[in-house]
Amino acid sequence: MTKILTGGVGKTEVANAVKALGLDGVDVAVSSDMDAAMKLRSGQADYFLGTCHTGAGASLGVLVGLLGQPACHTFGRSVPTEDEVAALLAEGKKVFGFSMDQIETIAPLLARAVAARA
Repeated sequence: MTKILTGGVGKTEVANAVKALGLDGVDVAVSSDMDAAMKLRSGQADYFLGTCHTGAGASLGVLVGLLGQPACHTFGRSVPTEDEVAALLAEGKKVFGFSMDQIETIAPLLARAVAARA
């Protein structure tokens, strides 16, 4: 089972968007940034999807600080392609940030890519 945690301003909306997909083998839960960092570090969770108003910094600030930049990627306000997401996952990225107005597009894209890797 792959565990995705959601955080930031739109954490509930992201969790709902992922749950609505009904992906087999994917469990999603709302989390605080600090709790998510600890769960990712200890192997109790696999991925984190964070949101803020711009998708630039606040969506991942705590996680970048605790897990390091190599584990994290922010899309800001851009919308990635499936290939871009697959490449980031292949590089080992586990923490993703994006803007709240991109939730309905990016959250399902990321969740499907994560499920495909499981």
